Amino acid sequence: MTFYDDATGERVELSVATLANWVNKTANLLQGDLGAEPGDRLAVLLPAHWQTAVWLLAASAVGVVAEVGGDPAGADLVVSGPDTLDAARACSGERVALALRPLGGRFPQPPEGFLDYAVEVPGQGDRFAPFVPVDPDETALVVDGAAFTGAEIVQRARAEATAPGERLLSGLAYDSWAGLSAGLYAPLATGGSVVLCRHLDRLGDEGLAKRVESERVTTTVR
Repeated sequence: MTFYDDATGERVELSVATLANWVNKTANLLQGDLGAEPGDRLAVLLPAHWQTAVWLLAASAVGVVAEVGGDPAGADLVVSGPDTLDAARACSGERVALALRPLGGRFPQPPEGFLDYAVEVPGQGDRFAPFVPVDPDETALVVDGAAFTGAEIVQRARAEATAPGERLLSGLAYDSWAGLSAGLYAPLATGGSVVLCRHLDRLGDEGLAKRVESERVTTTVR
């Protein structure tokens, strides 16, 4: 995964091994420190971002239901970006905050009532094994009012991918299945890669064309 934020100029490139390491560490944080169990509901209040992808994959690894844009008041846990902290405080369970700063940086001052993800995750183990095997037929994701099992995510992602091994550039938000499929699941399910772009509208047509060329993109969705 390659991530761009065209509002800040940030670019982060994650290899398969690096992304997997972040996912394993986050899954260990979820399962171990936060006590999450299969079937628990995690409200995900995050934009399209490489760290959001990490959280979605980590939740699936544990068996936690990731509710993108879900109601924190009805969730067992919540993970929030800096712009949604007030809403996230409605969660009575564990709360984790992401600064979404370049290179996964921490908050200058940790928000009250939240664990700072950038502080908590580095010390987690690099390998992960769920305490309970994850059932692919149980709900894994809720987005835009639709629920998907783990098996359905894989099936739909494979069906929607344009070609095995594609390199897909997505400027879509993560608040719909279309955005999640293009920006994460479809390339992942077919052994491809994704160039995930936040604030892509600030780039302009000429800038987009240059990015498509430099990143060797095969498919663009925006």
